[in-house]
Amino acid sequence: MLTRACLSLALLMATPGWCQVDTSGTAPASPTNDTEMLTPPPVSGQAYPSAPTSESRSNYLNYGLTFNTAYSDNALGGSANPVSDVSYSIWPTIALDETTSTLHSVLTYSPGFTFYQRTGARNEADQNASVDLHYRLSPHLTFSARDGFQKSSSVFNQPDLGSAGAVSGGAQGPNLSVIAPIADRLNNSGNMGITYQFAPNEMVGASGTFTNLHYPNPAEVPGLFDSASQGGSFFYSLRASKQHYFGVTYQYQRLVSYPSEGLNETQTHAVLFYYTLYATSSFSISFFGGPQHADTVQPPVPPLQIQLPPARAWTPSAGASLSWQGRRNTLAVSYSHVISGGGGLFGAVHMDSASASIRQQVTRSLSGSVAGGYVQNDALSSALFGGNNGHTVQGTASLQKQFGEHISLQLGYTRLHQNYSNVAVLSLNPDTNREFVSVSYQFSRPLGR
Repeated sequence: MLTRACLSLALLMATPGWCQVDTSGTAPASPTNDTEMLTPPPVSGQAYPSAPTSESRSNYLNYGLTFNTAYSDNALGGSANPVSDVSYSIWPTIALDETTSTLHSVLTYSPGFTFYQRTGARNEADQNASVDLHYRLSPHLTFSARDGFQKSSSVFNQPDLGSAGAVSGGAQGPNLSVIAPIADRLNNSGNMGITYQFAPNEMVGASGTFTNLHYPNPAEVPGLFDSASQGGSFFYSLRASKQHYFGVTYQYQRLVSYPSEGLNETQTHAVLFYYTLYATSSFSISFFGGPQHADTVQPPVPPLQIQLPPARAWTPSAGASLSWQGRRNTLAVSYSHVISGGGGLFGAVHMDSASASIRQQVTRSLSGSVAGGYVQNDALSSALFGGNNGHTVQGTASLQKQFGEHISLQLGYTRLHQNYSNVAVLSLNPDTNREFVSVSYQFSRPLGR
């Protein structure tokens, strides 16, 4: 549905003009000539790259099969006695990356099955799908759209379990810090945007985003709730020199959670100023900051169903990020202080988030990665509903070994600590240790050669 809408909008908006770089992939790309501008990280909505430049490629068809087994010492949560379990997963995967003079598209689909040794009632048919489009409508106008969908019994059920966690320099994005134990979940997020370079060193753009999180069986995740968000933004960017970008953006968010008492809704408005330094084609630093206003409407307070007045507040919003992509290694670091959706918690939150990702290509066939983060969530909603203030600390380390052209082995370890005293499924056992092993059989075929 989103793909059809994106393509229709792209075809309707084709008009002539100046020039705009195709920022395909997951990171700001280098311009192909001196007139093309980049879209700075605070407004691009893209994650920084997790693969060295030696692994970057396009125009290929990739398909294969991944087998995975993992051990978790806290599979279910919500119990004074942790329940350990071993899972077994299988994922066939197909990915198509195609580039033409005007369009770069990346389509990935990986269905699968996950089986649990002890908690067989939560066996799951998995779905992992994503689409990423960048369409150059004219020399100055670029349209982009991304959508990702996951249906699983665990946030870890993805074919590339050891990949570095996504690190973004953006000022607006989903809150993925609250990690439920083994439980059915549906997660969908996407965004689309358009950029227009109307002068050699000036650009404007607009974008829209959405997220949806749904737990089909709420009894599996007591204390967590379905949530959704919609947002939009406009920005202006000025290139003062080849390396220095300045700009301002207006951002709107509607953040909703669905507790049993009724809908909890927060709307935010923010005006943020940003600066990005592109020191080299592979190294950048970004900063953003400005005021953010929140207006929260809460459900009636039980048992008398008293309707509280809307809660309004101004708060500073700020962040910084750094990205370096070398030939054999990558580094990405970010920090942000913003109002965000709760990601399963009750209502919106003040979120302080710090994350980092490092990947090193040790030899031609051996690579290692370490990714981690810390997030503090402070609820905006009334304490009468039991505030969900708490924090998450997580980290993953992995090694990947390539055997020949088609077979790879991945070993990894994840440590997770979540401190949310009012979330029943997380409060009794806040710590999880997870070890995993996966074997992949992958085949690639170049396109257009």
